[in-house]
Amino acid sequence: MPDDVRYEGSFFGRRHGKALRAGRAALMTDVLPGLLVDPEALPDDLAALFPVLVREVRLEIGFGGAEHLLHRAQEHPDVGFIGVEPFVDGLAKGVSGIDRLGLKNVRLFGDDATLLLDRLPESAIAGVDLLYPDPWPKTRHWKRRFVSDRNLTRLARVLAPGSLFGFASDIDTYVAWTLAHVARSPDFVWTAERAQDWKTPFAGWPGTRYEAKAIREGRRGTYLTFMRV
Repeated sequence: MPDDVRYEGSFFGRRHGKALRAGRAALMTDVLPGLLVDPEALPDDLAALFPVLVREVRLEIGFGGAEHLLHRAQEHPDVGFIGVEPFVDGLAKGVSGIDRLGLKNVRLFGDDATLLLDRLPESAIAGVDLLYPDPWPKTRHWKRRFVSDRNLTRLARVLAPGSLFGFASDIDTYVAWTLAHVARSPDFVWTAERAQDWKTPFAGWPGTRYEAKAIREGRRGTYLTFMRV
């Protein structure tokens, strides 16, 4: 199957892990509904999704343990963030952190990111992060990798010209895969000028549990930044 064909569940595996602790389960019932983004009811101006004034809106796809999402939301209280995470345990971590920190500039989507991307207004997003995504390391599963020709076109449609798409991975084959796909895209350019640009984490990088796991296992992350032209 060509890598630009989307099929149900193609970009993530299981959605449920161990049962949530009582406190997090309660937050999922009481707090999550007020944070959720409905792709079928998006305002023309995404800033209207937030109860506080935001100057722009950014997107993080697959926020995992939510370390990066929560850090950036605290770092930039005048920016709205939409975090996407289909895995329930990760979604619960995001809800817990948002509630604990009292963040008003974060909204969440708990399903396939493409369902949201296909409904977002054109050029409405000021930046996208895809950090340590599932690499689907087996060759027969490469078509499940989120980076594809079609998804780059999706990202290009919603990203404002001049905005950045950040990608991080500790899997060399996925890094090479991403660079190859971006190289043939007319919508993005790689901003790196020297090796240190992709060996050094993004400015203000807080680290994530997935990065820490990779380092423990002897792998180092690669940090790629692409600009929407």
